[in-house]
This record gives sequence, C-alpha cells and structure tokens, in this order.
Amino acid sequence: MFGNTMGMAVGIGLAVFLIILVYGMATIYRKVGPNQALIVYGLGGTQIVTGGGKMVIPMIQTARELSLELMSFDVAPHQAFYTVQGVAVTVEAVTQIKVKSDHESIKTAAEQFLTKEPVEREGMIRLVVEGHLRGIVGQMTVEQIVKQPEMLSEKVRSTCAEDLNKMGLEVVSFTIKEVRDSNDYIANMGKPDVARIKRDADVAIAEAERDTAIKRAIYLRESAQAKAQADLERVQAETASAAQQAASVRDLEVKKADYQAIVSKQKATADKAYDIQANVMQQQVIAEQVRIERVQREEQIKVQDAEIQRRERELTATVLKNAEFERQRIEQLAEAERQRLAIEATGRAEATRVEASGQADAIRATGLAEADAIKAKGFAEAEAMNVKAEAFQEYNQAAVLDKLLSGLPDVVRAISDPLKSVDKITVLSTGGDTTGMNKITNDIGKMIVQLPALFETLAGVDLKQFLASVPQIKPQHSKKDSDSAPVVDAEPKAAPPSADA
Repeated sequence: MFGNTMGMAVGIGLAVFLIILVYGMATIYRKVGPNQALIVYGLGGTQIVTGGGKMVIPMIQTARELSLELMSFDVAPHQAFYTVQGVAVTVEAVTQIKVKSDHESIKTAAEQFLTKEPVEREGMIRLVVEGHLRGIVGQMTVEQIVKQPEMLSEKVRSTCAEDLNKMGLEVVSFTIKEVRDSNDYIANMGKPDVARIKRDADVAIAEAERDTAIKRAIYLRESAQAKAQADLERVQAETASAAQQAASVRDLEVKKADYQAIVSKQKATADKAYDIQANVMQQQVIAEQVRIERVQREEQIKVQDAEIQRRERELTATVLKNAEFERQRIEQLAEAERQRLAIEATGRAEATRVEASGQADAIRATGLAEADAIKAKGFAEAEAMNVKAEAFQEYNQAAVLDKLLSGLPDVVRAISDPLKSVDKITVLSTGGDTTGMNKITNDIGKMIVQLPALFETLAGVDLKQFLASVPQIKPQHSKKDSDSAPVVDAEPKAAPPSADA
C-alpha cells in the first residue's frame, strides 16, 4: 500500500516536471517571421535572427523584435518652399522606406529605433526627408518642378540615401503627388503657350478652310465639266447603240429568213429521204420475213416428219400389238373350242385370223396415207417459199424504175406543199424569165431534177451503179413459151414428194 502511494507520487511529480520543462522551453524559445528581426543581447553579445528562432536564456539574455516591413507615409510640409526664382510652392509627396536586410543595417536601425514607437520613427524620418526636399526645391525652378517631377524625385532619393543609410534605412520610392502655389504662378505659366498654340490653331483652321474652299470650287468646276462631257458621250453612245441595234435587228431578220429557207429545204429533203429509207427498210423487212417464213416452214416440215414417225410408232404400238394380243387370245379360245369342236373351232379361228389381218392392214394403210399427205403439204409450202425468193432475186430494172417513178409524185407533192400555206405573194420584178413567179416554178423544177443526186447523198448509193446491178429486162416470150415454162419447172419440183411417197 505504501509502495503504491510512493510510485503514484513519483509519477505525478515527474509529469509536473515535464510540463514545467516544456513550458519553460516554449517560453525561452523566441521565433520571428521573415518581416521581423529578433535582436538578442546579453550573454554572448548582440545577435540578430531574421525569419527563424533562438533560445533566449532568462535573466542573462534579452530579446526584442524590430519590424522590417515597408513604411509608407506622406511628406506634406506645413510651410511653402521657395524656388531659385523666389516663388513659394507647396510640394506634396509620398515615400516608401524600409530597414535594409543585411545584419549590419539591422543592427544600425536597432541602435536608432529599437525602443521607438512607429509614429516616432516616421516623424524622425519625415523630418530628414522634408529637410532634403526643401534644399532641392530651392535649387530648381518652378518650371522644372512641374514639368520634370521625376528629376526632383531622383534628386531626393539620391540626397536622402546617405543620411538614411546611416540609420540602416533605404528609400524604396519617392513620388511627387502635387505641386501648387498661392500666387497662381503655375496656372499662368502655361498661358503664353496656350495662347500661342490657340493662335497657331486658329491660323491653321483659317488656312485649312481657305484651301478647302479653293479645292471645293476647283472640284465643282471639274465635276461640272466631267458631267457635261459624260452627258455628251452618253448621248453619242446612245445614238451609236441605237444605230447598231437597228442594224443588228435588220441583220437578224435577214438571217432568220435565210435560215428559215434553209430549214424548210432541209426538212423537205429529210422527209423525202426518210420515206426513201423507209421503203428500203420495208424491202429489207420483207426479205427478212420471207427468210424467216422459209426457216419456219423447214422447221415445220421437220416437226411434221417427226410427227409422222411418232404416229407410225403409235400405230405399231397400239393397233398392231392389240391385234396380235387379240389374235393370241382368239387362238387360245379357238384351241380350247377345237378340243370340243375341232371342225367348228378350226373354221372360226381361220375367219377370225383373216378378219384381224385385214383390220391391221387397213389401219397401216390409213397411217401411211396421212403421213404422205402431211409430207407432200410441207414440200409444197417449201417450194412456194423458194419460188417467192427466186422472184425477189429476179426483180428486174423495170420494176425498180417503176418503184422509183411511182414515188416521184409524192416527193414533188412534199416539195410543193409549203406553197399551200402561203396566202399571198407579192413579186417585185422588172421583167425577164428568171424573175417573178417563173423564178419560183423554175426553182421547184430544179429541186425535182436534183432528187436523184439527193438520193445518192442521203443513201450513200450510186444510183447508176445500183440500176446497173439490177437484172436487165428479159426479152418477151410467147404465151405458149411462158405457159409451158412453169410446167417444166413444176414437174421436177413435184418429183421429190412422189419419190419420198
């Protein structure tokens, strides 16, 4: 029990000692920020700490803080300063001053201001700056102070720098805020320049207005002259344009008339060429149809031959075989009856056999006759197609001429049809056969005469060579010869069907 009490007392005492030790350590350890300097003096001499901390031993060491922050205050003397001209002026400025960062300057500033309040410190610095400002203003004119304030500021900084350096301080900036006087010297200082500038401005304005009026008059005169010249040129251009338009309209009407005549002529030529080409194509179509019909007939003959063979096989497969089956059946019946009645069965069997044989022969003969008829019809149609083809091949010169001559009225009618749409023709003529209505009829006659040449141009065929290639007209024969010739030709052509039959 007693041991426990002693241990608890020792623990409490140890804790209290630790607390006192920590508190004491915190109390004797002093620290400052980068905007302050810690001045430690006593045992060990004077020590300066910036932006850090240091142990300060109580009773043998003492520490004070010195601010390193920028000090900004107005410099506004209550009394006026006299310039080198003897003019009293009041100069208001603002300055920024701080303690230098090196330890030597901090130590010097501590010697001067460590126990001073900020107001006392600023008052002492302001007195130094105002004193130097008074001396510098006394060496300058009002014009220099007003027009060159940066020169005044630079002189103040350079003059104050030496004295402030002895206090461990430096001038960061010195700026003139306002310069004024009680005699309106500064206000009247610029009036001569203002009057001169105003006078020069008035003169320049008057000269500009004069030059403007002169140039305006010149421009108006030139504009009037240019406008008159432009109106004259416009009238001339409009006159020339109207003349050109009239000539263009005249030329256009003449060209329209010429083109219309050419178009009408080409249209008539194209229409007739179309008819001619249509006739040629019609002949080619007829020839092609004849060839197609001939091929169709040949194919039909082949089909009919195959049909005849099929019918023969069908007759053989149906009638003859049935007859054979019937004969065998009858023979079997007859054989059975023969066993019962030999004479009667033999007679009946003979009669039945003869009758079946007759029917089979009759059916075979009918089928062969139908096949021969179909075959003969096919040969006849094929022969007709050959005769028609030979007739086209023997299309002689007279027939060709007949076709060409029979088409001439249609061509002449197509050429003269445009005259039907003419209501009235006015002819101005001085006489002669080549003018007036004779000229129109002569032109139509010449166009008709040129049709063969037109046919050759459009069809690309020489008409003379074409007529020469057509068979000539054969000499006329007597009626007897003409009647007998086809008979001779027909006999050999009819021979093949008979041979086939």
